Amino acid sequence: MNVVLWIIQILLAAIFAGVGLAKLSQPKEKLRDVMRWVDPVPPSQVKALGAVELLAAAGLVLPALTGIAIVLTPLAAVGLVIVMIGAILVHLRDRRQQTTPEGRRTEIQGAVACAVLLVLAAVVAWGRFGPYPL
Repeated sequence: MNVVLWIIQILLAAIFAGVGLAKLSQPKEKLRDVMRWVDPVPPSQVKALGAVELLAAAGLVLPALTGIAIVLTPLAAVGLVIVMIGAILVHLRDRRQQTTPEGRRTEIQGAVACAVLLVLAAVVAWGRFGPYPL
């Protein structure tokens, strides 16, 4: 189970590092093409969310790798659970749910993707706080 948790931690860290860096480095106008939810959100909040995601990505792996403050790993996972709850709510509240040319509901897909990430982060938090600590 420890190996499974490490795989999930690395996967989550890679995803959130990439998304966090994109939010920090790209202007809101450029993000709008792939993240429709940014329209009503101030650019400073998008950047802050990117910073939180980047810090959480680091928190998932760095403390465990260095052996320093290892309690930060499950805390980072709990933080991602909270962020994903907010993300699901944002996706579900979007009144502009439109169908793409392929017939997909983009905001529902975003909510489902966030729910999957939430479950993975919750598994890491449970495992690292519970039966499989670092």
